[in-house]
Amino acid sequence: MPNDSHLFTPLTVRSVTLRNRIGVSPMCQYCSEDGLATDWHMVHLGSRAVGGAGLVIAEATAVSPEGRISPGDAGIWSDQHIQPLARINRFIKAHGAVPGIQIGHAGRKASAARPWEGQHHLRDDAGGWPTIAPSAIAFSEDLHKVPSAMTATDITRVQQNFVTAAERALAAGYQWLELHAAHGYLIHEFLSPLSNHRTDEYGGDFENRIRFLMETTRAVRAVWPDHLPLTVRLSCTDWAPSGGWDAGQSVEVSRRLKAAGVDLIDCSSGGAAPHVKIPVEPGYQVPFAERIRREAGIATAAVGMITEPSQADEIIRQSRADLVLLAREMLRNPYWPWRAAQALHQAESLEPPVQYVRAW
Repeated sequence: MPNDSHLFTPLTVRSVTLRNRIGVSPMCQYCSEDGLATDWHMVHLGSRAVGGAGLVIAEATAVSPEGRISPGDAGIWSDQHIQPLARINRFIKAHGAVPGIQIGHAGRKASAARPWEGQHHLRDDAGGWPTIAPSAIAFSEDLHKVPSAMTATDITRVQQNFVTAAERALAAGYQWLELHAAHGYLIHEFLSPLSNHRTDEYGGDFENRIRFLMETTRAVRAVWPDHLPLTVRLSCTDWAPSGGWDAGQSVEVSRRLKAAGVDLIDCSSGGAAPHVKIPVEPGYQVPFAERIRREAGIATAAVGMITEPSQADEIIRQSRADLVLLAREMLRNPYWPWRAAQALHQAESLEPPVQYVRAW
């Protein structure tokens, strides 16, 4: 049902208040050096804070070297990564936005070339590395490496990698933490029957397939401060004709995640299987955010081809989600929130930097 909120209403989650309901979705830039943030990241993320977004989420950041999608991925597996990220976060905060980070592990999709280099698996003797996953199943013709099925020791180690990554994220000044459980990467690989063929306590039925996510979430929540938001990005469906992860399972795991201390579900889809048909159109993933919000009783973020101010505003006004996250549209226009404020007659809700007042 409609409510009194709109796109430029502040949103408070725990002790953190976003100045509006517009967030920058995590977008891999593939330009880190040994996982370290560079000047590119400062400009890329900082300009979106200057542009008026309420939340700026850094790209999928690997919790270990083996967890990178490509050799150019961002990382947070060592203390060396903290200072460059802290510098960026100070700038984001100074310009009114909340800095967030998405931490993850690429699983069987790791060790890939950068998109502009073909996005195929790299040989181990050509800059690549061995991969791990819940089961020894390759993803596709291009991502053809067969990963090693994770042992109990591997599972414990990777979960601890998530915990130490969260601790470093806090040290770097992040105020919003997201666990990446979507797009066919490691946590999603545990969730989906398409990629998880295990016969132990981490595979098989729903309770076992969500175990890795739930244990990791609880472990991270234990070290991530109570006053700061913890969120999870889910692929709400695999879009598989049969046998995959689906929206009903997403609703149920969202209920469990809320009980484990998660504050918001970032609702995406796909990535677990190649060659599936996805009905891509404006707002095609918004129904997932709406359903999880309604049935699981947890705040949600809507993503996916949200481009127009009126479209984003309608999502908030109609209580379909609590937050909208923009990706490609923010690449095209870092100052999209300014344009939206003017288009929606909410210009007074967003104060520009003093350097840009004359342009406002």
